Amino acid sequence: MNIIKKAFFAVSAVLAFATAIPSFADSATDNIIGAGGYDLTTYFSQEKPQRGNGHHVAEVDRVTYVFATDENKKEFVANPQKYLPQFGGYCAYGVSVSKKFVADPEQFDIVDGKLYLNLDAKIRSIWLKDTASRITDGNTNWKVIANKKAAEL
Repeated sequence: MNIIKKAFFAVSAVLAFATAIPSFADSATDNIIGAGGYDLTTYFSQEKPQRGNGHHVAEVDRVTYVFATDENKKEFVANPQKYLPQFGGYCAYGVSVSKKFVADPEQFDIVDGKLYLNLDAKIRSIWLKDTASRITDGNTNWKVIANKKAAEL
């Protein structure tokens, strides 16, 4: 009888742990910091964007954004669409060619009041040569690739 109790306990422990693993994995993948930790409002209010900090945070679509001040956070929360980078924060040039590249938050442009990030300075210079058509292509492509993983493209 003692062996049966031990076996039951062991199986119960394994099952309890096994069902807990997905919740750990989900919480780890949900910890996404948007715009590389830069305060999105500062792209529009300063010459150079400023890094945020962990004291002022807001979440939009499972992405956490950090801000330099509580005032900046409140400004963002009042109108997040005004500040969110286009194409989910992926490289604007990349999206214009149907790819998802991680963007460098310091390689940015604001066009018609919208924030666009790019992979690096070289890619940004290519993007700037024909920004209007790149944005048009990006808007078209984003409808197709927005919900795809970068590795699928």
